[in-house]
Amino acid sequence: MKKRWYDYLWIFSLTYLILGFFNILSAWLGLICFFVPLIISLTKGTKGYCNRYCGRGQLFGLLGGRFGLSRKKDIPGWMKHKWFRYGFLIFFFVMFFLMLWNTYLVFSGIQNLQQVVTLLWTFKVPWQWAYHGTLFHAGTAQFAFGFYSVMLTSTVLGLLTMILFKPRSWCVYCPMGTMTQLICKAKSQH
Repeated sequence: MKKRWYDYLWIFSLTYLILGFFNILSAWLGLICFFVPLIISLTKGTKGYCNRYCGRGQLFGLLGGRFGLSRKKDIPGWMKHKWFRYGFLIFFFVMFFLMLWNTYLVFSGIQNLQQVVTLLWTFKVPWQWAYHGTLFHAGTAQFAFGFYSVMLTSTVLGLLTMILFKPRSWCVYCPMGTMTQLICKAKSQH
């Protein structure tokens, strides 16, 4: 089967994770993975991003499939259930809005920059080496720390489910996938 340019988007996902380790401001690039799926589902009414362009899904497929890091077991039924997926989407939104709130607090001067990455919404990991100050406001860096935390957490969850179940098990409950699915359903009803 002939490879297309978008079959290599897993490189973007891997590069993103590596760049955020060295320069936290590169976390802003993750907004591409946030807005492109929404734009595709809003304009085309499809989950084309998930099916074709998601570098993270490709990375899990590569690690779990070609490199055999997956047990290749079916994901439990409760993880496929719409209430789990919608609940996880709501939880993810709450965490995302808390991250935006912390960014606002830094921009407004109420709170100082927190140079930590919060892994799994619980563990605060010092990450000072990835930020050395810039011409931008500290709130810009706060957003980057928060957004990288969200992206790293979802990657860790994806890796765990990849190892325990099938390679792309994350895709079953991915908040972006759930959101784009809801958009596609709404568009098909109009």
